[in-house]
Amino acid sequence: MNENEEVLEYIYQTSNMGMQSTKDLINSLKGKDNKIKKILPEIKKNYEKYALETEKLLNKQELKAKPIGMMAKAMSKMNISKEMLNDNSDANIANMLIQGLTMGNLELSKHIDNYKEVADKKVIDLAKKLKKFGEEYIEKLKVYL
Repeated sequence: MNENEEVLEYIYQTSNMGMQSTKDLINSLKGKDNKIKKILPEIKKNYEKYALETEKLLNKQELKAKPIGMMAKAMSKMNISKEMLNDNSDANIANMLIQGLTMGNLELSKHIDNYKEVADKKVIDLAKKLKKFGEEYIEKLKVYL
């Protein structure tokens, strides 16, 4: 696997997992009056945007994005359901989202640092944009804590 493929693969997996988790969260909040519901579609839309951008860059390099595994999707959905049963407050949901965004950003930082000298500038720029999105939404979510 080359440098570009490795970074793009991580961006794609992160974007898709974030998109899927946010979708699951939106579905679990149907019929509830949580204030945090209004920010979730924005988060999902951003993840979709990054997944599409990543697919385009992979296609240009004649590479194929690997889908998220069924086990990872199922585990994520189960964890969200369990958390929502325990505490579906806006603070708890914001905390879950902040944790996910933070974990993603930590790994993105590693990929950026490890490959900034050898990977394509467009690939690193996309990783930096996804990281910036994470940072912005961590700040936006803090109001719900």
